[in-house]
Amino acid sequence: MLNLYKRELYLKKIRPFINVTSLIKVLSGVRRSGKSSIMELIVEELLTNNINKDNILYLNLDKRPYIGVKTISKLEEIIDNYFKNKEGIKYLFIDEVQNVKDFELLVNAYREENDYSIFITGSNSYMLSGELVTKLTGRYVEFKINTLSFYEYIEMKKFYSKNISSDINKEFTNYILEGGFPLTISFDDIESKRIYVESIVNEIFEKDIKRNKKIRNKALFKQVETYIINNFGSRTSINSLSSYLSKINKKNISKNTIYNYLSILENAKIISRCSRFDLKSKKSLSGEEKYYLTDLSFYFLRNTNQKINYGPVLENIVYNYALSKGYDVSIGKFNKLEVDFILHNRANSSYAYVQVSRTIDNGIYDEKGNSLVEEREYRPLENIKDNYPKYVLTLDSLLEKRNGIIHDNLINFLLENKDFD
Repeated sequence: MLNLYKRELYLKKIRPFINVTSLIKVLSGVRRSGKSSIMELIVEELLTNNINKDNILYLNLDKRPYIGVKTISKLEEIIDNYFKNKEGIKYLFIDEVQNVKDFELLVNAYREENDYSIFITGSNSYMLSGELVTKLTGRYVEFKINTLSFYEYIEMKKFYSKNISSDINKEFTNYILEGGFPLTISFDDIESKRIYVESIVNEIFEKDIKRNKKIRNKALFKQVETYIINNFGSRTSINSLSSYLSKINKKNISKNTIYNYLSILENAKIISRCSRFDLKSKKSLSGEEKYYLTDLSFYFLRNTNQKINYGPVLENIVYNYALSKGYDVSIGKFNKLEVDFILHNRANSSYAYVQVSRTIDNGIYDEKGNSLVEEREYRPLENIKDNYPKYVLTLDSLLEKRNGIIHDNLINFLLENKDFD
């Protein structure tokens, strides 16, 4: 048996599809977020459930003896030889499937035989580029794998008997500075963790970005990458960014170029775009979107100053947490007010509204004695007149009660692995 921490958050989403042969299961996410480990855990569960091991084939095309498999004919030969004369559902797991040209043709052909349950992972630059969607439309289901949530971070440390501080606030700070890549748990010092994250960044650059033919100006691309990483959680206007880069480069930088470079960073899963939504008109708004990091370690790796700017950091944590829970996330605009996040649960078509702040009382008050921060966080939620749940998440230990809005301590909320309902 494997000694892997069971990421139940994702396994419970995948289990209903394990024996479904009509859909290819695609695991996507930033490199080293744990996609391969989750596939290995599924294999372990199959064996635990008395599935014949001869009916399970796991191929990692980035490792021996399969690194030379580059054509669908060679891959087909390996699969057919392994499953020859096997009866019942055959479970096929292919890691780094993009190493084989035109793999979609082959995996779809096996899918059509209706006795293969197929799981694949691959390069994000390919998986999220639209090509997979075009070639396998309606024939696959995608499971997006995030890096560790704070709950998983603590539970994984327990699982591997790592030291956990009795001060949960200190652990939360460690989580912010270290990030959530699963393998970082195995390292005991921050320097080793940073070296590991650096290797991930280099791997993403070499395998997902460097070969992208849309990057015609590598220096400009680096400027866009640096800007967006250092300004995560801030409103970003393509127009303003184009003007800014045109000024510092002393030549015109087109909005289309900026958009393409941001899309490449998105496809490589370094950043994630959060769109704005007008609560009054019920329409999406273009321009001034926010970009969050798929893992905070990308920021702290690039910045020697370890000062934590809690505003964007806490937003980033809540944003990724909501995504890991399966919510669609957008920024809410209501007249001149803004809600940090609108969460849409597609399963039951419900919503939740979330404000995130370090505190609701920073000691600054108006002439009536009201905390200005508290007013800023509560007023947008109070103007929303529907009955969906509304949250204010802070690091405060003393919690407020006001107009049915749920004020919760963010650390406790994450540790209890709560849903927004």
